[in-house]
Amino acid sequence: MALSLRSLPAGMFGAVMGLAGLGLACRSAAELLPVPGLLAEFWSALGALALALLLPAYLLKILRHPDAVREEFGNPALIGFCATLPVGMTLAAACIEPYSAQLAQLLWWCGAPLLLILQLWTLARLARGRVRLAHINGGWLIVLVGGIVMPFAGLPLGHEVLSTGMYCASAVAAPFVMTAIVYRAWAGPVLPEALRPSWFILLVPPSLIYVNGLALWPAWRGLPLEFLYYLALLLAAALFVVARRFWRWPFGAPWWAFTFPLDAVAAAALRYAGTHGGPWRAVAGAALLLANLAVALVLARTLTALARGRLLPQSAGNGP
Repeated sequence: MALSLRSLPAGMFGAVMGLAGLGLACRSAAELLPVPGLLAEFWSALGALALALLLPAYLLKILRHPDAVREEFGNPALIGFCATLPVGMTLAAACIEPYSAQLAQLLWWCGAPLLLILQLWTLARLARGRVRLAHINGGWLIVLVGGIVMPFAGLPLGHEVLSTGMYCASAVAAPFVMTAIVYRAWAGPVLPEALRPSWFILLVPPSLIYVNGLALWPAWRGLPLEFLYYLALLLAAALFVVARRFWRWPFGAPWWAFTFPLDAVAAAALRYAGTHGGPWRAVAGAALLLANLAVALVLARTLTALARGRLLPQSAGNGP
């Protein structure tokens, strides 16, 4: 089957998040574990490359198929995954910053305001009552809680005030959005198998509120921030049980939802092990290894599906 530009989902920018997030996690492991520096830069480079390929393609989709873009951004069940675009841009900025501060600044100033706009758009839809329980999924965490990622690039680029503001607003929203997602799992319709990897996005808030909370306020070491790391580990164990037959789930762009959450857990484990040592180093090593395996697996399956023309199938009646 041929590829269709019209079928390119904004959620494919989850690949940028997964690759760049792993690069940043591997960089943070340099002083704690025997992780080759080239591995961190390899994943970081792939994240930047993925953005360089996907961004022009999606801009072309906007020009050729604006109706499809409006439908995607107007769908309450998909709007969360659209936020992978701005969040992925800021993560790529963090990867690029050591090499080109100017390019990193450009990506930051494109990504951070766009995320704010999407957050306001999503909140407006909520206020108008146009969201149903069936629309809620893990993607909502990306758009409404994505600000907790901003310090990764914002701090080294000198945007502490904006990074702190976006982090705090998203950290406050996190428990409410997580509660809504859990409630949907309990009382709402069953999530389609194709979207089930999005459950792993629940790992991101506790992991990165902990990691970037310490980056913003180092004196906050200890409870309650460390409690969030324990929560992330507990959630990870529960989700691995739920996803024990994940290989039977249909493969597609949502599989990238496995990757960045595991990157986030690895980053949290590395941060915790850096101050506690002992057996926590082994936990951090296992978390980082798992993140590497997950990203490598999803990347390999993505490239295989792309080569076979099965990643973005041509829609009947729609040109490329």
